[in-house]
Amino acid sequence: MCTSPFRLLTRNTYCHTMKKSLIIIPVFIVIVIVASASVIVLLNGNKPQSNIPTARLTYSVVHTYPHDPNAFTEGLTYSDGFLYESTGLNGNSSLRRIDLATGFIQQEVSLPSQYFGEGITIVNNSIIQLTWQSHVGFIYDKSTFSLLRNFSYSTEGWGLTYNGSQLIMSDGTDHIYYIDPITFQRTGQIIVHDGNTTVVNINELEYVNGDIFANIWQTSTIAIINPETGQVKDWVDLSGLANQNNQDFGAVLNGIAYDQNNDRLFVTGKDWSNLYEIRLVPQEAIPA
Repeated sequence: MCTSPFRLLTRNTYCHTMKKSLIIIPVFIVIVIVASASVIVLLNGNKPQSNIPTARLTYSVVHTYPHDPNAFTEGLTYSDGFLYESTGLNGNSSLRRIDLATGFIQQEVSLPSQYFGEGITIVNNSIIQLTWQSHVGFIYDKSTFSLLRNFSYSTEGWGLTYNGSQLIMSDGTDHIYYIDPITFQRTGQIIVHDGNTTVVNINELEYVNGDIFANIWQTSTIAIINPETGQVKDWVDLSGLANQNNQDFGAVLNGIAYDQNNDRLFVTGKDWSNLYEIRLVPQEAIPA
């Protein structure tokens, strides 16, 4: 998940600043350096820090579905014929059940304004939802959306999925954590890497056929991760989808859901007007 320029403009989030001091240097050189640094920050300050290699996989669109263009998607999952979505932004966060074919919101519960909704997953008859910086998660009844309880965690909350026995959680770093779905205690962790290079900004997660699929924040890329070692097995380039939505900078790719029974993979993004069912294909299979 985490902050986008939109969030930086609309909420009091933190940012990192760098200060440099120059000693015994002519004033006009200082001015030139400061001006150049400002240009560099404007051009590069919001670019992701992950080093993304050339992807071997891309996609073909199987079907396009409507998606609420006001849904700032932070979590997405599929179960029993419906999509379940968590939306973010303080004062606008929610949990939703959505009809896939029409995009119609069949059921919705809003979070109190102090919470920023993040990743979700389903465990048996419960929906588990993270929040970003509040260190608290919520557990809902899947049928009624009634709040059953909450739980706490020490890191930020970004992505969440379930492998059948453990919750799998990201916090925007290069770490992915394993959490017991009953006690909510951490049981293990992996560091995501491609060779000797760690991969940061791990965002929304989905467990797909024994692998972890992860959005990399502020990129149009999905990493396919070995859940035992953290090694990235493959990269998926989804950059063409973004061009079809005319998003602003904050409306990045985020949201992966998988229909295991019918082997269908869905993706969308923050404030996207479409949700896509896609099929992964090698890059060379797409005509230049």
